[in-house]
Amino acid sequence: MIRFLTIAIILFLYLLLGIPVLLIEGLIAKVNRQASDYQCLRLVQWTFRLMLKVAGVEVTVIGEENVPDEPVLFIGNHRSYFDILLTYSRCKRLTGYIAKKEMLRYLLLRDWMKRLYCLFLDRSTPKEGLKTILTAIDYIKQGISICIFPEGTRNTGEELSMLPFHSGSFKIAEKTGCTIIPMSLNNTAAIFENHMPLVKKTHVILEYGKPIRLSEMDKETRKHVASYCQDLIQETIRKNQSLL
Repeated sequence: MIRFLTIAIILFLYLLLGIPVLLIEGLIAKVNRQASDYQCLRLVQWTFRLMLKVAGVEVTVIGEENVPDEPVLFIGNHRSYFDILLTYSRCKRLTGYIAKKEMLRYLLLRDWMKRLYCLFLDRSTPKEGLKTILTAIDYIKQGISICIFPEGTRNTGEELSMLPFHSGSFKIAEKTGCTIIPMSLNNTAAIFENHMPLVKKTHVILEYGKPIRLSEMDKETRKHVASYCQDLIQETIRKNQSLL
């Protein structure tokens, strides 16, 4: 319980103290947008790393060299709120995450997310969902990577299980030609979700797979890229389970 309370306090203090920071960064952005963007990114990453340290998370990272220095589409399996902390804290470039529209309820948190190019997906109508995808496509063209969890929600099923990937998530890569980087996460639900509200010291594995380029795929595989990527991540998390 002490870990949970400490993490909650860190988050509360960051959001509170972040109010003047956001205002200052807004002024800096008028002069040098890129400098302000990266300052915001590093501040959030520092905070996420602190929260992971307090949580007692030990991370084994595999294949980070597979991530090219260019805007990419990150995709991954999703079982924990900590998946965002684990993956975002390692982004070298500006990266916007696609989150559920319900995140808009959280004042200040949503402001930081918007400042860091996160998008809020509304699946209530195809039109609203398309707006988000089009904005993500525009971000990629601006040099900003995008991260999405194609299962569409946090998977609460058995360890090593996965929900079907939504094919719409891959329109971003189809329309921009950007590289897809699969991320495979093992054991992240053991940090918090398996025993809420306790946060427990946990060993997790994050593996970045080899770059996937749609232009190099045959027509049939490209047509079913969602299931192809899901199978790839499924195979990887099964393989990595033996490393825990």
